[in-house]
Amino acid sequence: MNIYVGNLSREVAEEDLRQAFGAFGEVASASVIKDKFSGESRGFGFVEMPAKAEAQAAIEGLNGKELKGQTLNVNEARPRTEGRGGGGGRPGGGGGRGRGRPGGGRRF
Repeated sequence: MNIYVGNLSREVAEEDLRQAFGAFGEVASASVIKDKFSGESRGFGFVEMPAKAEAQAAIEGLNGKELKGQTLNVNEARPRTEGRGGGGGRPGGGGGRGRGRPGGGRRF
């Protein structure tokens, strides 16, 4: 089961997640998501646990608990939906460009 871990302290490393979740069972992988430009933690990560019962116990045992000064938000990770990642524009295109110009035109 893939588990989302939110509200991580900037000091939390992958090994910290591995240890915390390892108390509940086998941890296949643990990752802290980092900003691709600065390399700093983005404040969340994922833990993969192969046994669903152990993963559920970890979610219940760690959600709301403190790790390095921050209260964790732990739940089952939702699958990524198509079209996520990058962009950030609004439906219909434009992403907010052209506002304030007569006719709302875009610069090319």
